[in-house]
Amino acid sequence: MSTDAPLMKEPDANANPPVDGSELIRLEQVTKRFGDNTVLDHLDFSVNAGKHVTLIGPSGSGKTTILRLLMTLTKPDEGTITVDGQQLFPAPEKQVREVRKKIGMVFQQFNLFPNMTALRNITEAPVTVLGMSKGEAEERARDLLDLVGLADKADARPSQLSGGQQQRVAIARALAMRPQVLLLDEVTSALDPELVAGVLDVLRNIARTTDITMLCVTHEMNFARDISDQVLMFDSGRVIESGAPEKIFSEPEHDRTREFLSAVL
Repeated sequence: MSTDAPLMKEPDANANPPVDGSELIRLEQVTKRFGDNTVLDHLDFSVNAGKHVTLIGPSGSGKTTILRLLMTLTKPDEGTITVDGQQLFPAPEKQVREVRKKIGMVFQQFNLFPNMTALRNITEAPVTVLGMSKGEAEERARDLLDLVGLADKADARPSQLSGGQQQRVAIARALAMRPQVLLLDEVTSALDPELVAGVLDVLRNIARTTDITMLCVTHEMNFARDISDQVLMFDSGRVIESGAPEKIFSEPEHDRTREFLSAVL
């Protein structure tokens, strides 16, 4: 797997130098506060198209906040966010909606519509948001259900599915919007342990067989090692170390990274 992954705009002494490539996401001097708590502290980093980047670090270090900013579920207090050359923040609402279509997200909780079948959960947004025909949306939804191993569950409602199956439907739903970027926020944390492997295998297959850009927050370190081109270690709202997974997991340079990994591995 390629290790020529995108790095922070101005990497510190512990990070590798930036590389050339097609930049898809850029955060510049992004600060986010919740009350007196600064969750992101003048953060600079970028992600190149087609790369799989995993954010690791202790709870509260700002990882999920980055995903929520990209999904426009919250706004930064300072700084700029750009996706595919278009500004996401600050930007007019119409532009925000257009840029937002390029981003899909899978949450910790599955958030499926309980009164809809798996197929309808996947087709709803492409039809209503993208204006896709019902026939085209259903054809794509069935292909995606096959991709996530649920071709026989098109007519099942969420209550008839296990947690792992619901999360796989949620992954298919995100992919149905044909996003350029797929955000993954601790997608296995709400699952029973025996269901985790199936969901991670689906994501490994997506990472291996598609060119979609992935930005992942996870505590599943073996998964991060498997799928990542780049791993960023966060602490106190900043990237303190950045590199290929082999380097971060085998030869971390920062004391905080070594301390974190020794606690979770």
